[in-house]
Amino acid sequence: MVRCWKHSEASLEDPQNMHCGPMNSSRVPHKVLWGSIAAMLLIVIIALGVTAHLGLQHKTQSSLQVVRIPDHTSDLINQSALIDKHNNIVTYSVTSHVNHTSTVIFDMRHGLVCYKPDNQDSCFLRRMESLDYENVRSQLNKSEQQVRQVWVVGNQTEKHTEFLGVLSGSRVEASTLQEPLQSLCQQASVYWTRRSEGPGKQRLIYFCIDICFPSNICVSVCFYYLPE
Repeated sequence: MVRCWKHSEASLEDPQNMHCGPMNSSRVPHKVLWGSIAAMLLIVIIALGVTAHLGLQHKTQSSLQVVRIPDHTSDLINQSALIDKHNNIVTYSVTSHVNHTSTVIFDMRHGLVCYKPDNQDSCFLRRMESLDYENVRSQLNKSEQQVRQVWVVGNQTEKHTEFLGVLSGSRVEASTLQEPLQSLCQQASVYWTRRSEGPGKQRLIYFCIDICFPSNICVSVCFYYLPE
């Protein structure tokens, strides 16, 4: 096929300004091809966005647990648990009857427990033990309906106390921690702790954090400072 075209409207009657040549038939297919590619990319981007949004929405809706725990004074302790099954992390927020909220993170991936009292600019670390793994798995294995609301029956609950001595000479840089511990402790001093039988008569207990698990076990974790 031969195609002729003109340089300008002024030369309409001048045949010397008419040029003829083969028609470039590839122009239209190229436009169609690039248009198809752009449409496909747009569909993929939209699909990924919708999937991410639904996944985040499901995670937010299904991960909040509220536990109301009657303690020995018949007061109620409010406890919520944010459950991240993908990263094997459970984050507890415990509010005592005096309205102090502490955060406790069990990070199974890195084998760490992190305590952040509400009224202190400090974080305290320890290594997870076998009982910690069992308690955290009892949370991670719960269905969405089971984690919504949990009641711990006071007279049927196994309660015990753990003592952690704070090693004041073993300060840790918060920047070396992994998320979400780093975000929790970025404005705090971070210390390692060591389990012990108790502070003894020479040491004072500075504070305690009470945590309850779905296995009907409640632990009162009490901290005191060891000499350097």
